[in-house]
Amino acid sequence: MSPGILSRIPVVGGLGYVERVRSLPPSFTAALTVERDNRYLPNAIAVVVGGEKVGYVAPEIAARYFEPLGSHEAEPVSCPGRTSSESDHQSSGVEVLLDFSVLPVKPLP
Repeated sequence: MSPGILSRIPVVGGLGYVERVRSLPPSFTAALTVERDNRYLPNAIAVVVGGEKVGYVAPEIAARYFEPLGSHEAEPVSCPGRTSSESDHQSSGVEVLLDFSVLPVKPLP
């Protein structure tokens, strides 16, 4: 994965989180929480901002980071996030992007 992609990790979640997402500031710090008991997403990594869940790391990326982040469950891992630009949102529907380039863990191959 190139460094450019690591700084544009999409957050997904759908209608359940839309109001929270829309209330986010342009830049923020997100906590990443592994949800081992999530019955819908086998490698669920919740994205929490200000104590509220705003969605999940996109499944295709979460699969590579689930176990490495899970080893840090005692101390949550955080990363910078931002709301997407109008063009990002129009082309992909994604409203929130994270920057994984600063994570203290490496993804699985």
